[in-house]
Formats: sequence, C-alpha cells, structure tokens
Amino acid sequence: MITGVTLFALLAIGAPVAFAIALGLVAYISTGTFGIDLLPQRIFAGMDSFTILAIPLFVLAGELMNASGITSRVINLANALVGHAKAGLAQVNIWSSVIFAGLSGSAVADTSAIGRIFIPSMEKEGYPRDFAAALTAASSVIGPIIPPSIPVIIYALITTNVSVPALFLAGIVPGVLLAIALSIYVRFFVKNYAKPRERMKMGEQLKAVWNGLIPLFMPIFVIGSILAGIVTPTEAASFAVFYALVVGLFVFRELKPGDLPGIFAGAMRDSSSILIIMATVAAANWFMTFAGIPQSISKFVLGYVDSPVTFLILINLMLLAVGLVLEGIAAMLVLVPILHPIAISLGIDPTHFGIIVIFNLMIGLITPPMGLCLFVADAVAGVGMARMIRAIMPFFVVELLVLIIITFVPDIVTFLPNLFGF
Repeated sequence: MITGVTLFALLAIGAPVAFAIALGLVAYISTGTFGIDLLPQRIFAGMDSFTILAIPLFVLAGELMNASGITSRVINLANALVGHAKAGLAQVNIWSSVIFAGLSGSAVADTSAIGRIFIPSMEKEGYPRDFAAALTAASSVIGPIIPPSIPVIIYALITTNVSVPALFLAGIVPGVLLAIALSIYVRFFVKNYAKPRERMKMGEQLKAVWNGLIPLFMPIFVIGSILAGIVTPTEAASFAVFYALVVGLFVFRELKPGDLPGIFAGAMRDSSSILIIMATVAAANWFMTFAGIPQSISKFVLGYVDSPVTFLILINLMLLAVGLVLEGIAAMLVLVPILHPIAISLGIDPTHFGIIVIFNLMIGLITPPMGLCLFVADAVAGVGMARMIRAIMPFFVVELLVLIIITFVPDIVTFLPNLFGF
C-alpha cells in the first residue's frame, strides 16, 4: 500500500518515472522485508543483458543518420513516389515517415527532423499550420512500429517467448497499413489546400530513388541479417552505427568530425533516459514477482474474463487510458510482465499481442496531456496546444481504426512472421 501511494504521489507532482519507481521501492523495502542493499543489486541485474546494448546503439545510429543529410534525400524519394498525388505534400509527409522509420525508429526524432522541413513547406502551399503539425506528429507514430524499433527490442527483452525478428516482421504490415489509412484520409476527407503539383521528371525521379537507396540499405541489411541468423540484434545495431558513420563522413560528407562529440553526447543522454527506466522497472518487477502480485492479478483476471476478444477490448481501453498519462516505454515495462502471461493463457498469439501493445502505446505519443510528439510538433509549429489537440483528433480516430483492425484481424500482424517460420 505504501509503495503505491508513494509512486502515484510522486508521479502526480511530476517526478520522473524512474525516480518515482525507485523511491516507491525504497518505501516498500523500509517495511523491513528486505535490506536496502538489495535494490541496487536488482537495478544492476536488470541491465545485465547483452541484447540491451542494442538500444543505445540504435539510438546512436539514428542520431548519426539524422545528422548525415539523409532527411532531404528521404523527402525527395517520397516526393518522387507520391508527390504528384492529390494533397501531394501531405502524402509526401506521411511516406517520408515510413522511410524515416527504418532509419531512426523513433517517433520523436521523426517529428523533429521532418517537422522542421514540412510544417513551413506545407504552410507555404496553403495548408493550415496546425494541420501540418498534427499530420507530422500523427505520421511519426509509424516510426516505432516499422523496424528497426527500440520499443520492439524492449518488449522482446521483457518477455521470454517472443523474438526480436518475429516482432520486427510483425510490425511491417501494421506500419504500412497506418500510412495507407492516413493517406486515404488526407486524399478523400481533407480539403485540397495545396496547389496542384507537377510530377517530377523521369531523370529527377531516378536521381531521387538512387540517392534514397543509400540510406535505405541500412534498415534492409539490419532486418535481413537478423532474419537470416547472421547477426544478433546487438551486432546489427553496431553495424548500423558503422554504416551511418561511413555514409555521413565519406559518402554524403555532410557529417563532420567536429559534430561527433555532440551527437554521441545526445545519444548517451537519450539512451540513459530509457535505460534508467528499464533498470528501475526491472527491479520493481522482481519485487512484484517475489510478492506474487502478477500471479494474483492473472488469477483474478482469468476468473472473470475467459474470452480472448473481451480481454483484447479491455486491454486496448486500458492501454489507451494509460497512454494519456504515462510514457509508452515506461507503461510497457510496468504492464507487459503482468499482461503478457494472461494473454498467453487465453491463447492469444504472443507476437500479435506484442504489436497490439506497442501500437496502442505509441498512439499515446499524440494524445494529450503527455503526448511527446504533440509537444515536439507544437515546439516547431508554435500554434499552441489547444489548436494542436483539435487538429490531431481526426488523425487519432484514423489510428484508432487501424488499431481495431490489427486487434481483430490477427493475420495482418502474424502473416510475415509465419511466412518466415517464426
């Protein structure tokens, strides 16, 4: 009881999640069940995994690719493919996020990098600034779904019967489906703010495709080598860093050696914020397991819910609510150790359930009051949070519809993993 009160009180006053959890555990230990020295032991034990090294490496690879001049090339590639369609610049925004997803795997990085280019450009073509910012935030949700994805690696670390390659494959179709849904919305249900855009000439299209192939090779190699069993996710992440360095320094030559200290420092800062949450939550999960809390919750839920469909409906509603107030990775670390065994007990495919959880919590990135992508998009656009929230709601509905589809049509998620034998 004292642990829960301490945790929620600290979260209510805005304390960082990791510190709120750690102090909640200190309150629990103070009851005399354990010695205080057990807490740092469990925190460090939670980080004792080779696979975890993939997280800072992928963060660093994304930072290097972002600084290597790939953003303009990604946009040119998307422009060559869909820029001539109705609401062409909005379509380019969406599909740039799809391509960018394979490079950074971060929705926030996507919103920041692409938003700085698209929001002013779309406004010049006649789109309302709040619409451009909302579309940028909404399409950036694709980033953590299409591989490589940091949330996917974290989910696989939490569970014991879901592999990283299976989740990587499972995220491809839902990510593309989300992009298609957003494209349909802006094509048919949004006023054609923009002036007609001419199709790029064949020579320009070929040049855009050629320049786009160099950054696209990185995610293709990463995913392909993991699926082929040649490398582990951590080894693939180290190659991604090496590739990003070579492309930035020697191919595009837009990355300077003097830029590297700042990039490495930024990657360390971003990685640390993820890893400290993972460490404290790992300790909390150990204490909860010792106390039998997950088993008690599982027994209680299974006593009242015996239908997979009912369970999935309840879980989606709960995760959407949690996403309003808790950052996605933190929510995943706290809830998945409890929810995943229940899903398995009900016969739900573990890979399918993993993508549902990740997709659902990533929608939380665009929902107030804690939606990080909303804040980043507003920081770029400067339109005010009230206008951002109004503009984001149609896109939230679109993403909710896609969530419903992948929840109740599991073959959409499991088709590729099954095809590759996972």
